[in-house]
Amino acid sequence: MPLPPPGPRQPSPPDPPRADAGGAGTVLVVEDDRDLSEGIQEVLQREGYRVLVAANGIQGREAVYRDRPDLVILDMMMPRMGGFPVLEHFRDRKDAPPIIMITANEGSRHKAYAEMLGVIAYLRKPFAMETLLAAVANGLAARGGGRPDDPGPRPSP
Repeated sequence: MPLPPPGPRQPSPPDPPRADAGGAGTVLVVEDDRDLSEGIQEVLQREGYRVLVAANGIQGREAVYRDRPDLVILDMMMPRMGGFPVLEHFRDRKDAPPIIMITANEGSRHKAYAEMLGVIAYLRKPFAMETLLAAVANGLAARGGGRPDDPGPRPSP
């Protein structure tokens, strides 16, 4: 008995909202410390951001291609692949999201190298969440996005 003809194809689900499309910015947190990762996720979600999480640089790099986040918060020291190989991978890619590096490392050479690779902010742990939120907002604003309730630039008096 022949099979019935296939029915109409269902449309693919829409892409998640992107900051530059007027929705909440999507932030990828690449951090192996589960407690810190969850804390950052909670704070960002409370501020209206969509948050994705990866536990190492390999997962983070894959998530950038798969999920196209508007911004990445990237730990320097992680198992399997740390932050520097991720930065080196995205250094010359025009479509790479802005990256904020977070680290417990005190070395100024690491900071200089991260800045040479294009990070928009370099935060030493422990950092105030307000400092991280300001760096995220600045990174998204520079890219052309922001929070959903952000009215945009204010005229100067």
